[in-house]
Amino acid sequence: MIIAIDGPSASGKSTTAKGVAEKLGFTHLDTGAMYRAVTWGLKNAEITADDIETIRHFLSEIEIYFDATNRIHLNGVDVSREIRSGNISSRVSAVSAVIEVREKMVKIQRQIAKGNNCVLEGRDIGTVVFPNAEFKFFLIADVDVRAKRRLIDLEKMGETKTISELIADIRRRDELDSSRDHSPLIQAEDAIPIDTSQLTIDEQINKIINHINLNK
Repeated sequence: MIIAIDGPSASGKSTTAKGVAEKLGFTHLDTGAMYRAVTWGLKNAEITADDIETIRHFLSEIEIYFDATNRIHLNGVDVSREIRSGNISSRVSAVSAVIEVREKMVKIQRQIAKGNNCVLEGRDIGTVVFPNAEFKFFLIADVDVRAKRRLIDLEKMGETKTISELIADIRRRDELDSSRDHSPLIQAEDAIPIDTSQLTIDEQINKIINHINLNK
């Protein structure tokens, strides 16, 4: 069974998907972490998002995988913490818009999920990666709530920004993700929308689990 959870930045996808996977005993695949890992790798290699030929070469040589504790590794290096920095957050939409990057990530995602019960979260899981997923959900939240969530994440890493800066960042990323030509952020027609603005993580998880149990 494939469960697709899509939505914009800081809508609660990753934590909710992880919780749903744990409750169901499914594999959790954080596709957003994969794009962040590529972004981190390109930044470290000083490759810009418009240098397509160099990106193609970079992608041909990379290895991305999740270990038993679901920490992500790029070319043997655990980058789970580094990819959550504000610096990577500000770059990931531009990298994610590169067709070659998306095609490579979708190929890996399908390989990992093939034959498995899997919960995948991202921006195009229910529309592009697994359009035939048995269950699809689309998480949304007010932009100010999302900014506060992002601030908490940054502070855990010793970084900080003002709420107004984060709101501007999120709106810019929403625009980039929604307007890109290849695999834009859109809600699948058969996805169940869930507004997480006033929900706890447990409430989000239970809402999805209850829907699956009632409809499987």
